[in-house]
Amino acid sequence: MTALGRPAADSGVPLNAPIVLASTYRADGNTAYGRDGNPTVAALEEALGVIEGGTCLAFSSGMSAVAAVLETLPGGAVVVAPKVCYFGVGELLADRAKVGRLDVRTVDATHTDEVVVALDGASLLWLESPTNPLLGIADLRILIDAARSQNVLVVVDNTLATPLRQQPIALGATAVVHSATKFIGGHSDLLLGVVVSGDRVFTDALEQRRSIDGGIAGPFEAYLALRGLRTLAVRLDRAEQNATVLAQRLVRHPRVTRVHYPGLPDHPGYEISKAQASGPGAILSFEIDGTGDDAEAVCNATRLIVHATSLGGVETLIERRARYPSEVAAGSPATLLRVSVGIEDVDDLWHDLEQALGQRPSEPTGA
Repeated sequence: MTALGRPAADSGVPLNAPIVLASTYRADGNTAYGRDGNPTVAALEEALGVIEGGTCLAFSSGMSAVAAVLETLPGGAVVVAPKVCYFGVGELLADRAKVGRLDVRTVDATHTDEVVVALDGASLLWLESPTNPLLGIADLRILIDAARSQNVLVVVDNTLATPLRQQPIALGATAVVHSATKFIGGHSDLLLGVVVSGDRVFTDALEQRRSIDGGIAGPFEAYLALRGLRTLAVRLDRAEQNATVLAQRLVRHPRVTRVHYPGLPDHPGYEISKAQASGPGAILSFEIDGTGDDAEAVCNATRLIVHATSLGGVETLIERRARYPSEVAAGSPATLLRVSVGIEDVDDLWHDLEQALGQRPSEPTGA
């Protein structure tokens, strides 16, 4: 067993891969220029590649990674993608479709038959499971097999599940994408994306795109992400435990009309999730009675839980996703609140949610 992403275990060497701040390298080595590689970035790529079961390439952001994947496709290629997905991906696909770069077919990824029908003539199937922000579950095994039988590439955004809960490459996916900004980094202090693939041809094409387009990750961000990766297991275990408790309590709250969390037995994708993932994760969403303003009031009334976008950090975040027009267009309910559950004391989190759910738009939120 070797320590992934660390220097060789020689006497006197540093324990951690150092931050190499260099744009230019001496001739005749493996790397000539910073756009083509960096030792700190390579250390992160080594560790994540082994964990996900493929070759990892790091990018300057999650969206840079997504854009690079799409740019490997020929002009006019058909992409099958979820109607409900991370809004940045939806906007990017819509942008590429608008200019004729791609032909995008949107589907409900939780309706397996609908997705399979849409694969006819496609070049790429883009999946999320769980989906963001409705926490829907796609049947990865069936969909990946169906796509592969038609020679369709399959890329799975594995950000919410993390490589510790779900392994799409082992199920046959061409590649997985992560916003390493989220759970991998884990501290809300970096922007970074990764793509991991077991397909050498795909990886080579992706690496060429990264070099041409210049979306390489910075060494400092890679260092932070690798540091975060080393605590991912303990952070995720704690956050997932908290999320499960909060979801169970929210179900019983009189103001909550619906809870979306694949760890609840009455979730529509509960059995599929259990079969393809080793845990339900640390993201949940729930709907309340009332209006969008009522839901915003809940976000504004929290004291421990932070009203902010993003997810996957050690702190718990809450946000009304329908505040963004693209989320409304994708079907996000007006009173849906997404919660990225952190590692705080679960009773403290619950007491904060309870008091916030008691607030209305016209009521003061206190000190």
